[in-house]
Amino acid sequence: MWFKHLHLYRLHDAPELPSDALESALQEHVAKPLGNADARRLGWTAPAGRLGNGQLVHEIQAHRLLSALRQERLLPASVVKEEVDEQVADIEASEGRKVTRKEKTALKEQITEELLPRAFVRSQKIDLWWDTRSQLIGINASSRTRAEDILDLLRETLGSLKVTPLSSQTLPIRAMTTWLGDAASRPADLQLGDQVELKAKGDDGVLRARQVDLDSDEIQQLLESGRQASKLAISLEGRLSFVLHDDLALKALRFGDALIEEADHADDGDDALARLETDFILMAQALSADIPRLIEWLGGETQREPAAQ
Repeated sequence: MWFKHLHLYRLHDAPELPSDALESALQEHVAKPLGNADARRLGWTAPAGRLGNGQLVHEIQAHRLLSALRQERLLPASVVKEEVDEQVADIEASEGRKVTRKEKTALKEQITEELLPRAFVRSQKIDLWWDTRSQLIGINASSRTRAEDILDLLRETLGSLKVTPLSSQTLPIRAMTTWLGDAASRPADLQLGDQVELKAKGDDGVLRARQVDLDSDEIQQLLESGRQASKLAISLEGRLSFVLHDDLALKALRFGDALIEEADHADDGDDALARLETDFILMAQALSADIPRLIEWLGGETQREPAAQ
């Protein structure tokens, strides 16, 4: 249940939506098996799987857990190209002429349509945390694109959704560079990890370092040469650690041992559904407490007007 990544979004003017009304709306866009002609599909699925009896919304103390299922057929371009090349060769040999580009395009579309039903299906479950008190949404996705796909699904489900990526007054790349270069600038309960990505202002590329002392002379010399920290591993007093990205994404999330132990010792009666909900609420409470502190360290939140959606 514990999220590995987090892309954060601010909700604007969100209407009150009871949990049962949200459940009904999600049911209208529930995930269905891919049809033979479908390349991909996205729909809502039960966060607890079969354990939850199809329940699509888990709401605990104003924190909601939703899950989307992304299904995609895997049809490598090399397989399609090989089949196209073979058929083109057959046509040219039998008819004694060159196949035109337009014909190749038509062949490619035809072959793709024929092979698609036989392609393997890859499924990925993507979880969404919705803090209804602070009107914050966090999506456990490895990329911003995947997170935006889930927001599009939620927008389609609700009819409208005014939301913007969470942003701060101080750019993360500027704050991370300052923290890295000046130990005195770091908040009292912020600790550096052992991973960093340094970008050059010119065309000198990106330097990535893992399992290194970020206060070492080598790192300081790179900063003095003009490089900036675009990713930085940090922790908050041992409660939460992650790699902060320059777009405010949190990657490689790890929750503190004390929190994990609290979850392990919770009295859930060996009920898997109760265990999922216990893990979720402990995680959600930790995130809702620590994310505002991170934003405060970044100079506070930027007030952004959402585009009409």
